[in-house]
Amino acid sequence: MAVYTNVTDHELITCLQNYNIGQLVRFKGIAQGVENSNFLIETTKGKYILTLYEKRIKKEELPWYLDLMLYFASHHIACPLPVSTRDGNFLITLNKRPAAIVTFLQGSELSVIEPEHCYALGVAMAKLHKVSQGFHHDKKNHVGPDSWNELLEKSVYCGYDNLIQEINPILHKVVDSWPKPQKNLPTGQIHADLFPDNVFFQDNQISGFIDFYFACTDFLAYDLAITLNAWCFTETGVYLSEHADALMAGYQFVRLLTDKEKEYFLLFKMGAALRFLLTRLHDLIYTSPMALVTPKDPIPYLYRLRYFQQNKV
Repeated sequence: MAVYTNVTDHELITCLQNYNIGQLVRFKGIAQGVENSNFLIETTKGKYILTLYEKRIKKEELPWYLDLMLYFASHHIACPLPVSTRDGNFLITLNKRPAAIVTFLQGSELSVIEPEHCYALGVAMAKLHKVSQGFHHDKKNHVGPDSWNELLEKSVYCGYDNLIQEINPILHKVVDSWPKPQKNLPTGQIHADLFPDNVFFQDNQISGFIDFYFACTDFLAYDLAITLNAWCFTETGVYLSEHADALMAGYQFVRLLTDKEKEYFLLFKMGAALRFLLTRLHDLIYTSPMALVTPKDPIPYLYRLRYFQQNKV
């Protein structure tokens, strides 16, 4: 989450007249994240999140994200619910941006992550994956392997020559080895961004998942690899084996990985490290200094990539 497009009090008060969620009490921008403009809204009826969708998300795909959240919620996967206008619409236009309001999810991200949290996450993630296979409307992963070379090329001549020189041969090896959909690997609708700030806990239990705007149709094991990268390393590249073991144990308590998934899992972990290394590098270079957002450091994902290169686990 972030703020790229500002909203005034008057604009928001006018906007809320289209909803049945009470009158505006206060609101503030949310600085975390890197993708859309987000605001925490408090009205006389409760708390909500307003999202203005920025350029990376295609407007025509927005109904897919909102439908997916509605589907998950109807199948007991806790996540924010899109709020409809009085006319029954989930999408509106605000400040020349497509926008939506969703319910506020109780809980917060963890300040300290322990192995038992990773186990709980694995269980919850496997349940999400099993449910997701019943949502039969597919969407391309726009930051999948076919986008990585372009992201790398856009970073050339921007002051990161040594980094690019190191990852270039690894990128080509990973992309060339990436399995095709017909490889008989389980697929479904994946979150693709389950970082600690997108998983809320309350009373030491998972209260739900937020921020589904990287969700797409892809290999389930790749989503697990993304999450392992996000939860099982320190920022200096130390692999937290107890966290990783707990995540995998929790996941496989609900859904066992197939032999084919195990065969490709190291490749998926390397691919996940590359994906966030490249998108963070891109955002570090191209994010406007005027945006209320702090671009994330790509180097911790270089450390992860080096670990997988050296340890092959």
